[in-house]
Amino acid sequence: MRKDGPIWALGAMSGTSLDGVDAAMVQTDGITIHGFGPSAYRAYTAEEQDTIRAALGQWPDDAGVAAAAEVVENAHAELLARFAGAEILGFHGQTLAHDPSGRGTHQCGNGALLAEALGLTTVWDFRSCDVTMGGQGAPLAPFFHFACARHIGATEPLAFLNLGGVGNITWVNPQAAGPEAPDALLAFDTGPANAPLNDLILQRRGLAFDQDGSLASGGEVDDAFLSVVLKDGWFDIPPPKSLDRNDFNGLVEGVETLADADAAATLTAIIAATVATAQIHFPAPVSRILVTGGGRHNPVLMAELRRRLACAVDPVEAVGLDGDMLEAQAFAYLAVRVIRKLPTSSPATTGAPTLVGGGQISRPDQPA
Repeated sequence: MRKDGPIWALGAMSGTSLDGVDAAMVQTDGITIHGFGPSAYRAYTAEEQDTIRAALGQWPDDAGVAAAAEVVENAHAELLARFAGAEILGFHGQTLAHDPSGRGTHQCGNGALLAEALGLTTVWDFRSCDVTMGGQGAPLAPFFHFACARHIGATEPLAFLNLGGVGNITWVNPQAAGPEAPDALLAFDTGPANAPLNDLILQRRGLAFDQDGSLASGGEVDDAFLSVVLKDGWFDIPPPKSLDRNDFNGLVEGVETLADADAAATLTAIIAATVATAQIHFPAPVSRILVTGGGRHNPVLMAELRRRLACAVDPVEAVGLDGDMLEAQAFAYLAVRVIRKLPTSSPATTGAPTLVGGGQISRPDQPA
């Protein structure tokens, strides 16, 4: 592998929405994006989702973790074997538990096994080093968001909003010297996103998610409950800050007396309202928010965002990026930064006291 210049990196992401594995290739030197390559998706089966869901909140060696890890590893190996031409792999794993101020963070899946199976140097366990150093360990995509802002030619502050299981946002100043600069980035979790909404739809309708917001579109928002949620002191905590998928799992119980459509509409409005609340923490206003993750496919949610935010709200496809693959691409990019000893997080992105370069490196000739 070359020690400088752009290389092709493969990244893989399995998010808290538990839908499946995304994989994508990026050509980069760890600083600039030189090109995007092929991408692919491998859905988890219902049985695989059940196995992973049973391990949520669990820590290494707890019951169910080994079975979940096996599902994650096998699904990744199956998908990643379809790619050719990569010089390095960035493997995020599946987050089962996240408690940075307590037990730490836990992403299941052994990157050394993938390195051996694929014959590819693999960077993994990206978050633990940041947490050990005193950071939140999340979000980790902001350095890539900075590179994306430069790639699309942005000149004014903008934000990238990822709506997966949990919502997270990155404020970007593309005029800064680099992502490490103190004035370049601010990143934090905004609140619950698709996780409680998906849990509601699964519980009430036996479906994975609210397709096209069709259920929410016929409901009315319970503004009283929405107001109660927004009074949670977590929203006033200055960033950086992060959440576990289950930190707001009481939301589904909170709408249990509502009709299905009203419950879906209320949870959808909560997602947008927490994003709007997050703006108070921005160092400067943004003229545009670019939305990535599964939430951007929900027209009801996008309409709620546009109604509550005083700026343009667009899917990242509006600037030529791939919102389904942005996180997988981010871990391809971060893998190159790790192998070249560049930082992957900063005080402004995770709250770590200094710049941190995280990730274990496993090579195919090393025993797993």
